[in-house]
Amino acid sequence: MGKKTVMKNWSGLCVIVLVTSILIAGMSFAGPAMTPMSKTIPEFEKMKSLVGEREGKSLEGNNAKVSYTLVSDNSALMEKLAMGGESEMVTMYHPDGDHLIMTHYCSAHNQPRMRSQTASMEMKNIVFDLVDVTNLATPDAGHMRKLALTFVDQDHFTQEWTWSEKGKDSTVVIRFERKK
Repeated sequence: MGKKTVMKNWSGLCVIVLVTSILIAGMSFAGPAMTPMSKTIPEFEKMKSLVGEREGKSLEGNNAKVSYTLVSDNSALMEKLAMGGESEMVTMYHPDGDHLIMTHYCSAHNQPRMRSQTASMEMKNIVFDLVDVTNLATPDAGHMRKLALTFVDQDHFTQEWTWSEKGKDSTVVIRFERKK
């Protein structure tokens, strides 16, 4: 093999290595490939039916307003809840494996995270139980530990929030009707 043949083969190899390197670098800057969710979560599909605005009252007579918006390419549901004179709170719902996860950004300045239980066959109820809480001042400080949603019909549903503080639970029930 002559010197010209070796140089020609070496040049071709360098071009292949250079092109391959450019392609690999380009793919790494493109970011992760987007893949659609492979599995539909019935609880999330039911929650999507809440999109829009509703007004309600707690059993104690306090007025409440709630709105639901799909965000992040319909992969999460954002709830904005205002009750009585309290500041608005935000709760984000999203699928996680076979369950629905929610994070409640509470006016108590903590963030309980809850996971759905297995929903009823009729999908009338979705119950969330506490997983953990961020920004909790002390272990017995007040925080939400449970949320139960009951779907009455397309225009009516109920939220039942369970608050835990110093080992004692209290519940607030709010009945909502779609705003027309």
